[in-house]
Parts: sequence; C-alpha cells; structure tokens
Amino acid sequence: MKRIVLLCNGGLSTGILVKKMKAAAEAQDFACEISAAPVSDAEAVGAEADLILLGPQVRFQMETVKKQVSCPVTSIDPVSYGTMNGEKVLNQVKKELGDLIMHLVFYARLAEEQGEFDMAGVLTAICDKLRYRHPHIYGDIQVKDEQDVLRNWEQLKLKEKGRKHKVLEGVPVSLPALVKAYRIQDKVRGVGFDWKQKEDVWDKVREELGEFEEELRKGDKEKMEEELGDFMFAVINAARLYGLNPENALEKTNRKFIKRFSYVEDKANAAGKKLADMNLEEMEAYWQEAKRTEE
Repeated sequence: MKRIVLLCNGGLSTGILVKKMKAAAEAQDFACEISAAPVSDAEAVGAEADLILLGPQVRFQMETVKKQVSCPVTSIDPVSYGTMNGEKVLNQVKKELGDLIMHLVFYARLAEEQGEFDMAGVLTAICDKLRYRHPHIYGDIQVKDEQDVLRNWEQLKLKEKGRKHKVLEGVPVSLPALVKAYRIQDKVRGVGFDWKQKEDVWDKVREELGEFEEELRKGDKEKMEEELGDFMFAVINAARLYGLNPENALEKTNRKFIKRFSYVEDKANAAGKKLADMNLEEMEAYWQEAKRTEE
C-alpha cells in the first residue's frame, strides 16, 4: 500500500483535501494511505512515505524538502488545490507513482542485464531492512512505548554496514536553523541523550536566558548572538519535550501579528490617520482592541 503525505503549513485546507482524496481513492478502489503533516516534519514523515505532495503555499521549499527525503517530491496543482478537487489530485498521485515504478523497473532491468541484481533482489533487500529495523515486530525485542521503538531504530541504523557511526550525520546541513535544531535534538534523543524529566528543561531555558542578558549588558555583539542562539535552542528543546512544533507555533504567531496589525491599519485609515503620524499609545490602543475581538 502506497503512503502519500501532503505537506503544508499545518492549515485546515490540506486536511480537507486529504479527506476528499481518501473518498476519491475509495471510490476508485485505489489502495493507499493519505495523510497531512506540516512541512517542518518533512524528514520525519518522509522516512515512511512513497510520495510527498507540497501545498502551493509551501512549494517554494521544494528543494529543501527534496534534500530531506529519499522519495519523490512534487507540488499540488494550484487549481486542484484551490477547488479542493480530491479526484484530480489523486490522479496526479497515480501519475507520479507510475513514473516512480517505471524508473524502479527500468533500473532493475538494466542491472539485471549487467549481472548486478534484479527486482527480486531489490524487494528482498528492503524486506530484510524492515525486519532488521523492527525487532519488536519480527524479533523478540520488548518495547514499552514509541520512545523505545525510536531509540532502537536510531541505534540499529548506526550499526548498519557502511555508516560512519555518527548520530547526527543524517541531519541535512541545508535545513533552516529552527528545523535543524529540532531535528538535532530529536536525533540525540533516539540514543538516550535527553532530559529524564521534561520539566527539568526549564532550568536550562532560564540559565540560557540569564547568560544572554549578561552578554547584552556587556555589549559584545558576537557573544550576544552566540547566547541568543543557545537560548533559542533551549526553547526549541522545551517545545519538543512537550510535543509542540516550534515552526508551527512561530508561524501561528506570525499570522496573529499580521492580523492584529492589519486591524490597527484599518482602524487608522477609518479615522483618517496615517500610522507614521500616530504615537505609540494610539497604536497600542487599537492593538488591544484587536486582541479583544479575538476573545
């Protein structure tokens, strides 16, 4: 069964499209798993995906996502996305998967003609790999929860032939800094380098904030930037420990700020005022009014 993942900013529209695609797949008797995830989780969900579809609003991240995953990545047709046409998007999926399968068969055939390997060998290899990395299913390893499964997965990957035995070697250098920080922390967690109690992370956050404030008082810009990075890294770590996606959280705040500031602009225009001519107290009054409209 093919796994298709739609990536977006975590909005409602992609969830609606997933439902419509599932309905279309059921009507066509097309066996597949379809899900949605924020683009910041691309590397994590890409490990199990056969195809990734980017929403039009995040297609500018195409090259970044391609570096994070090994499966094909393409963007959803904007018209099909805008009209929430699940059937058309599903047809796009079929075409992309067909192209993928054609390449797999083609390369396997070339290799077979050269006496290297054949399709049966390819399928056997992936089955062996899945059995090896899932000893809790195919072996006698006992696990308590998802954390044990992930820890085993990371440790087994490090043992595989040909790897450099570096936990963080799989983190793409090209990732945006915020996403990279989250991925680094998630990787080391897989080998047990993590807080025993998630509440303990707040001591670290406060420690890093104090060090940042100290450097602000000294005025050394390079040190200030370094400590700001440490503080942000600690906050991202706290978000991870509490199951929160910092990329999504920041994007929600961006949208909230834009909405509130647009309200301030609209109120100023309605009053015949220009923002540049208003004082901070006047704008703050409109800002607080905007907040109250959200309650």
